[in-house]
Amino acid sequence: MNFFNIINQLAEVDPDVMGRLDTRRSVFNSLTSMSKRAAMAAGPALLASFFTKAYAGTTAGDPKEVFNYALTLELLEADFYKKVIASSLFASASAADQTAIRQISKHEDAHVALLQAVVTGIGGTPVTNKPFKQSVFSSLTSFYGGATSILGVAQLLEDTGVRAYKGRAGDLLGLADVTISGATYNPLETALRIHSVEARHAAHIRTMRAQTPWITGSGDLDGQPHYQGAIPESNTTQSGVNLIAANAITPNTTYTAADAAASFDEILTPAEVTDNSRAGGLIGA
Repeated sequence: MNFFNIINQLAEVDPDVMGRLDTRRSVFNSLTSMSKRAAMAAGPALLASFFTKAYAGTTAGDPKEVFNYALTLELLEADFYKKVIASSLFASASAADQTAIRQISKHEDAHVALLQAVVTGIGGTPVTNKPFKQSVFSSLTSFYGGATSILGVAQLLEDTGVRAYKGRAGDLLGLADVTISGATYNPLETALRIHSVEARHAAHIRTMRAQTPWITGSGDLDGQPHYQGAIPESNTTQSGVNLIAANAITPNTTYTAADAAASFDEILTPAEVTDNSRAGGLIGA
């Protein structure tokens, strides 16, 4: 089995397949630089799991509800970065990190504009007034640091966003293209394009914090609710396969729980995302 050829062939007909599989982990790079994860990805059972995750779902949901859910998160993030750039703490960031935050802020504004257009274009009413709570922002003590720093909150927001988009992708599968102001959009493609960018944001923010670009379970914030849920990031079973069982993936090889957990992002449900312990507790005047 040549995993690279399979991906290359799939990418010819679906340019966004890498984002569907797992943009954050940069699958190609992972396969060439991390032998254990490479072995996992090349295993037939896990390969099936990848594609199940990427294209799973047969029942389309209500696109207005799904896109307004996404818009709620994007409005929250966009307002957070506006507050960051306007804050006195922003001046303590390095020039490179200031540039990165400004770029991420532009992306979030673009996501808001796109989602507002999509919701309107499919006959819905875009949600409004989803600011990042000022009292929480005012409690942040530094630009760099842990959960009470700007970058710490940015990491939690971005990682939550990645898990949230992944949790709703199946609800958009099978929905017909929509035409808005002369441009054609596929609902699932639109959501996954944004998901891909959010994953890059998360990886870059984590790097700015001297963390790994992916969730390892040993990061300084990995005990936060954002990494827990019905399917926590510590999950080591994919599509019914216990990844840490002896010989489960590769003969004569047993993977650690850390290896298995770090190889996949897990979903968050809408109720989990909007819970007060996660994004829900950050929305408000």
